[in-house]
Amino acid sequence: MKEILMLHGINHNMFGKRDPEQYGTVTLEQIDEKLNELAGVLGVELESFQTNSEGEMCERIHQAFLEEKDAVIINAGAWTHYSYALRDALAILTVPFVEVHMSNIHAREAFRHHSVFAELAKGQISGFGVDSYLLGLRAAVAAIQ
Repeated sequence: MKEILMLHGINHNMFGKRDPEQYGTVTLEQIDEKLNELAGVLGVELESFQTNSEGEMCERIHQAFLEEKDAVIINAGAWTHYSYALRDALAILTVPFVEVHMSNIHAREAFRHHSVFAELAKGQISGFGVDSYLLGLRAAVAAIQ
């Protein structure tokens, strides 16, 4: 069975409470539930990981490489726009990764328009709320089949 890793970045543990105009009221647990349901339908195994520590996120990416995960989905949150450490960690991966965002990062503040790792990603999905995650999972599965 193909194994996919879902990486949730900084402040995502506050989904449901944080800025409901941008992110709605869905919680991280609810997002993971929807992802796991879809993973079952698609016949893949999904593991989710969330941290507010950039170093821990880099270490989890390294671990994904060593575990030979088949694909990675990442919503790095604000790290997307400036974390060269995460970019370098993601560059280690030899499998496709998909970048996702709940909000449309291109319709927000100017600093959010740029992703430091978009050029490494298989693709980027943003602006569809929870569906961004589900579309990202579908894209990751398509990329490894």
